[in-house]
Amino acid sequence: MKRGRFAPTPSGYMHIGNARTALLSWLQIRSADGQFVLRIEDIDKPRSKPHYAKQAVDDLRWLGLDWDEGPDIGGDYAPYVQSEREASYEAALVQLQEREVLYPCYCSRADLQAIASAPHGLTAEGPAYPGSCRHLTAEERAGREALKQPALRFALPDRPIAFHDEAAGEQSFPAGAGGDFVVKRADGIISYQLAVVVDDDAMGITDVLRGWDLLDSTPRQLLLYEALGMEPPRFAHVPLLLGPDGARLAKRHGAVSLASIRERGIAPELVVGLMAAWSGLHDRAEPIEAAELVRGFDLCRVPREPVVVDEAALRMLGSDVS
Repeated sequence: MKRGRFAPTPSGYMHIGNARTALLSWLQIRSADGQFVLRIEDIDKPRSKPHYAKQAVDDLRWLGLDWDEGPDIGGDYAPYVQSEREASYEAALVQLQEREVLYPCYCSRADLQAIASAPHGLTAEGPAYPGSCRHLTAEERAGREALKQPALRFALPDRPIAFHDEAAGEQSFPAGAGGDFVVKRADGIISYQLAVVVDDDAMGITDVLRGWDLLDSTPRQLLLYEALGMEPPRFAHVPLLLGPDGARLAKRHGAVSLASIRERGIAPELVVGLMAAWSGLHDRAEPIEAAELVRGFDLCRVPREPVVVDEAALRMLGSDVS
């Protein structure tokens, strides 16, 4: 049986782009008579707020989406809130350390900013780390640890990573792409990369549909699945929504959070209809219920290029694009 999930980060109100990803993920699983999971990814506690998590739950239900397991209804794999699952992440760290694929990193924020400003220093995942601390001697590490708490990085193997993406097609990343990545920050916060792998494995997730912006995360997560002896899910990365100016849809294109749309009294069926039209699932941008899209859903119909949301559509959502 297919098991999918939607896992918002409660650091702000849900954006129409994230809502579209939730809809597509839900349709992928419901059309296969699978089980759908809602998980709150609040592992970065300073950025996450409980009221945003509650708003996300309310917004998704307003759209007509449901789930078989989640923070509000429980389930066999509870808890469904990352901040309550930290013991499992620490256990995974122990496994990774035993397999000698981690090393301490003492680089400061200033060091990392210098990397980011260097030519070719940035990837979609952020600064490409050059491995500055990877080959420190035990004596050098001891000296630096006396001065500061290190982060923990995963040492990338010297080989390319290739995989099939259900939406984006065949993908290949060269050896060392993006650089060695953090699995635990110096302040003790577990990274998204590790937490999402541990959670998806623990919850039996078989299919992950998410935005194109997370495509570069996939090689890192595949390496973690391998190092932890876990079977990875199938991945599908769908193109993002762009504003009329060709930039990623954002606040500057008008208030496009579901909360603001709801405040304007706009019907959820219209929002679903627009998202369906942008995703190649409906011929016209007209109201439709999410449940009506389940029959006949085909991921192949979703565009393979970014979707430009025009001013007319933004006005239908109540945005001021003048």
